[in-house]
Amino acid sequence: MIFPMTLSLPTDFPRRVFVSDVHGHYDGLVKLFEAIAPNDQDKIYFVGDLIDRGPDSAKVVDFVIKNKYECILGNHEQMLLDTVGKGNISSDFLQAWLFSGGQATLESYNFQIPQEHIDWMQHLPLYLDLDDIWLVHAGVDPTRPLEKQTEEQFCWIRDEFHECARPYFNDKLIITGHTITFTFPGVEPGQLVAGAGWLDIETGAYHPKSGWLTAIELTQRLVYQVHCISLMVRTIPLDEAVVFLNPELVSLKRSRRKFS
Repeated sequence: MIFPMTLSLPTDFPRRVFVSDVHGHYDGLVKLFEAIAPNDQDKIYFVGDLIDRGPDSAKVVDFVIKNKYECILGNHEQMLLDTVGKGNISSDFLQAWLFSGGQATLESYNFQIPQEHIDWMQHLPLYLDLDDIWLVHAGVDPTRPLEKQTEEQFCWIRDEFHECARPYFNDKLIITGHTITFTFPGVEPGQLVAGAGWLDIETGAYHPKSGWLTAIELTQRLVYQVHCISLMVRTIPLDEAVVFLNPELVSLKRSRRKFS
């Protein structure tokens, strides 16, 4: 079972859907939503990293804004804001952002990001507490209380979080993106990863080894996936899609910004 015994998931409607890092793959996102077919009552949440690497970041952001879907801040939105969020271009952050896929984002906006999109990103929360689910882009530092955590932990953390043998919350499942699941030992492209009180749904939509964009629907316990190159769609029972991670096997060699 993915979820701790103390976590009671509803089986009625509306549905709750969590979408992994889109990274500018608008066509795949549209195909994914055709499969999910959400109605006005369903709750849709994005785990951040809407932008960079893929060809259509501007369309992805516009899609989320116009549909008023909830989204949290990812490290790629943070990099954009560090670079252009203060009204001028910060040379200190520009090269790092361009290296991490920002060039594709700028091209998708024709090098003119509208202030509406910048303002929207500036107001994205670092996490969402949904009672039984705690949504954050990267994870938490298991050694710090929540009030001592910062953007650095919520948007960038990897090994310290994944190696923890105890859940951070006793009564909440942490859902994250950020770290591509096939970078964990024994995990194939497209599979999800569960650890001690957390579930990682980032399957690498932009990465040539994977290409899978993922959404999980908790009410009926389903995984929806679209391959962003072929646009093939598949649906898998949630429990069949998840690999359970031994925290002792998490690589200490993974760098902070690799596969980010």
